[in-house]
Amino acid sequence: MPLRDVLADRPRILFVGINPSLRSEAVGHHFAGPGNPFWRLLFAAQLTPEPLTFAEDRRLSEFGLALTNLCPRATRSASELAREEIERGRLALARKIRRLRPRLVALVGVTLYRQVLGRARLGGAGAGLKPDLIAGARVFVLPNPSGLNASFPGFADKLRWFKRLRAET
Repeated sequence: MPLRDVLADRPRILFVGINPSLRSEAVGHHFAGPGNPFWRLLFAAQLTPEPLTFAEDRRLSEFGLALTNLCPRATRSASELAREEIERGRLALARKIRRLRPRLVALVGVTLYRQVLGRARLGGAGAGLKPDLIAGARVFVLPNPSGLNASFPGFADKLRWFKRLRAET
């Protein structure tokens, strides 16, 4: 059963992951991996006024935040996704962004930026605010919070970008 989106009308930020992990699908909540710091990063960057756990993911809408995935199918690794799934996800995401009208779309992962926009754009392939718009929403790229992310290995390496995201909202 696909993981349910956490949606809000006109959220200040719509977080977009690549796809759910097997653990997230099993427990029915986003970013549920035991070592995934996504929820701690939100609070440490003051994107949420109180600490949340993956079990409280539905509460994001209380704070003007929303959460979805490019592809709904859970996998062990995003590399298992077929090109057709990614393309369907891109089209569905664009429709969702047009409907929700977020101020900012936060793509969770540098690889996701390439998948959503088709290639590395003018703003470079790294983390940060991009010159792109998706259905009128600004685009910000966050590092993937996974502990396996070699480019941003520590909590502080990731937190810097979550703080920059907050400064943009």
